[in-house]
Amino acid sequence: MGALEGRVVLVTGGGNGIGRDCALIAAQEGAKVIVNDLGGGLKGEDEGSAGPAEAVAAEIRARGGEAVSNSDSVTSLKAVEGMVEQAMDTFGGLHAVINPAGILRDVMFHKMTEAEWDAVIEVHMRGSFNVARATIEHFRNQNDGAYMFFTSTSGLFGNIGQANYGAAKMGIAGLSRIIAMEGARNNVRSNCVAPVAWTRMTQSVPVKDEAAAARRAVMAEKVRADQPARFSVAMVSPAAAHVSGQIFGSSGENIILYSQPRPIVTCTKEEGWTVQTILDEAVPEMAPKFFDLNRGPLPGAQNTAQKQPA
Repeated sequence: MGALEGRVVLVTGGGNGIGRDCALIAAQEGAKVIVNDLGGGLKGEDEGSAGPAEAVAAEIRARGGEAVSNSDSVTSLKAVEGMVEQAMDTFGGLHAVINPAGILRDVMFHKMTEAEWDAVIEVHMRGSFNVARATIEHFRNQNDGAYMFFTSTSGLFGNIGQANYGAAKMGIAGLSRIIAMEGARNNVRSNCVAPVAWTRMTQSVPVKDEAAAARRAVMAEKVRADQPARFSVAMVSPAAAHVSGQIFGSSGENIILYSQPRPIVTCTKEEGWTVQTILDEAVPEMAPKFFDLNRGPLPGAQNTAQKQPA
């Protein structure tokens, strides 16, 4: 008996990469799966197609599982509400959402257009809102529901050329946390994961030298899409009912629990601060605890090239 036996799971971005593996592994664990994928290119250059989502759903059915496809966009709340209706009409329920759907528009911030900002925020941030808003009342009413949202080290640590992506991914972490807090009394859980995996997204990052190419080769072998997918499936299973409000990472066979922002230094002056005393006293006291601007190596990624969106 699988970890998701008798459960119904919606997987967005399920036609490729981590989403595809989420759908396949969820089905292997006994779930009935709605495979959603718009079918467009990573940068929105294609018209979109029902093909990728249906191909994954057909693969699940060929293996003896139950799945249907959906090729609507997570950027539309009405479309996501249609996915929920599809789950209810086809399988009679919905118990979890795994939401890796995403795009990239990488560019240095001083060159970023409004369209490049909006496109990424629309898919990642608005899309996460939509899948949550379309399902939250159903989950609360049935006193049972789980979300796995996708954040990124590009937001948690920062990444040059990804201000839009990083901002959206940090927003998703905040959204997930508050959904978890508000949902606790109704057994609605929410977590997020920052994956490092060899997918269309990582392949889209330019390789500038032989050393970077060599690191890519190691990454392709050691850091696969099925690893964060397996973790995501585990976290929406009933066996993980006690896990909520966390930020995880998955990189190769490394599973990471990330810290969340908490105060590390507090400077107090009872008589009140002035501009000069802030500069003379507070800043020097806090300075040893400042974070530098280095991103550092991704956990478990064999010190891959700096610009590795997750």
